[in-house]
Amino acid sequence: MCLAGLVRPDTGTIAFEATVLGAERGRTVALIPETPEVYPLLTVWEHLAFVAALTKQPRGWETRAGALLERLAMTAERGTLGSEMSKGMRQKTLIAATVLGGAPVLLLDEPMIGLDPLGQRELRAIVADLRAEGHAILVSTHLLESAAAMSDRMLVLDRGRLVASGTIEELRARRGDGSLEDVFLDVTLHPPGTAQT
Repeated sequence: MCLAGLVRPDTGTIAFEATVLGAERGRTVALIPETPEVYPLLTVWEHLAFVAALTKQPRGWETRAGALLERLAMTAERGTLGSEMSKGMRQKTLIAATVLGGAPVLLLDEPMIGLDPLGQRELRAIVADLRAEGHAILVSTHLLESAAAMSDRMLVLDRGRLVASGTIEELRARRGDGSLEDVFLDVTLHPPGTAQT
């Protein structure tokens, strides 16, 4: 929440590549919240045009925006108003707009919820493309296998406290190559220093 600028930290600063993030962090950090909210009187395309103008995208952004809508199977819905969008359509609109905005850091909160199987597959592919381009992406989710398909590293939090971290392979090795579900239950139900029964 602090990284996205929704909550002010009590102390300290947040930095990305030696740049302290302040009020203008929107050009550096983009957030897709768990509950996707869109402007009810803007169409899908108008959302993309708004973000393109806000982030000062260079000429030709329309081609990239169109390609994103095509990847997300939203081309036919480009004229749909926000008030008429399903949750999945709102999610896809925010994904397309966020990617178009080009922020180097992306925060995705439960991004798969509301997406159909094609949308989930394309989001994984988009995340892989962005990672290859050097973007930093933080995904918060309870869908462990989905997280594993998109992640280099995982952090396991329990009531806001970090209880495990590492590569997918490192975490699985904790349980003899067990499932990520096994690892999650192990570290949250039996944190270090507690007796197992």
